[in-house]
Amino acid sequence: MSQLNSLGGKTLFVTGASRGIGLAIALRAARDGANIVIAAKTAEAHPKLPGTIYTAAAEIEAAGGQALPLVVDVREEASVQEAVDKAVAQFGGIDICVNNASAISLTGTLSTDMKRYDLMHQINTRGTFLTSKACIPHLKKAGNPHVLMLSPPLDMSPRWFGPHVAYTMAKFGMSMCVLGMAEEFRGDGIAFNALWPRTGIATAAIQFALAGEEGLKHCRTVEIMADAAHAIFLKPSREFSGNFLIDDTFLYGEGVRDFDQYKVDPTATLMPDFFVPESSQPPPGVKIG
Repeated sequence: MSQLNSLGGKTLFVTGASRGIGLAIALRAARDGANIVIAAKTAEAHPKLPGTIYTAAAEIEAAGGQALPLVVDVREEASVQEAVDKAVAQFGGIDICVNNASAISLTGTLSTDMKRYDLMHQINTRGTFLTSKACIPHLKKAGNPHVLMLSPPLDMSPRWFGPHVAYTMAKFGMSMCVLGMAEEFRGDGIAFNALWPRTGIATAAIQFALAGEEGLKHCRTVEIMADAAHAIFLKPSREFSGNFLIDDTFLYGEGVRDFDQYKVDPTATLMPDFFVPESSQPPPGVKIG
C-alpha cells in the first residue's frame, strides 16, 4: 500500500479545533483541501482566549478546506453523536478523528477540588473514549482511517504522578485508549496513535495556565504539532498504529532537519514539556533547556 501524499477530500473530525494545536492541525489538512469538522464548545468569543468555531471555520475555508463548525461538548454523549451524524450527512463519512480537547490543572491531591478532577477526566479520558467510539463505525468504512490522541507516552515514572496525579491520570487515560484501541481495531485497519510535544507549545494553555507571556518565548509554535499530525495521517493505517510519538523525533524520522523554524523566539532556550521519557533524546542539534 503506497503512502498518501495529500489529505485532499479527506474528512477530519477534530475536537477542540477552535484554537491552538487543534486549529493548527485542521489548517494544515485544509491546505490539502480536506473537510474539517470543528467540534468545540466556543461559539462566542472568550474574553481572554482567541477564536470561536466560526472564526476557525473562516480560517479553514481561507486555507482551502471545507468547514463544518459544530458546538460540541465532549462530555455529553448526545452532543458528540449528533455532531458525528451531522459530519457524515455533510461530508459522506469520517476518515480521521483527532482527540485534542483537553482540560488541565497542575494541582496536587489536596488542592484539586472534585469538580476540577471530574472536568479533567470527563474531557480528557472519557471524551476521548466517547469521540473515538462514535467515529469508529464510520472509520471502518474509510480508505485510510486514523485516530490521533494528543496525549503522552505511557511512562510510569513517579515524577509525572507526584506533582499532579489527577491531571496525569486524565492524560494517561487518553494514551491508554491508544494502547487498547490500536489492538482492538487492528483487524479493521484503523490506526490509533498518540502525539506529544517535546517542548512547551505556544498556546493559551501555556500563556494563562502555566508560564505567562514570558513563557511563550521558550516554546515552539503549533506548526510543529500540525506538521507531525499531517505526516501521521499520510501513513498507511494498517502499518502504522499503536505508536507513542514525540513531535520532533518523529519529524526527524520523516526527513525534517530544520527545527529552528518552529521556535517562537530563535534566541530563547526551549522549555521541556511534561511526560517526555528520559530515554527520548532530542534530534541531533536540538537543545532543550
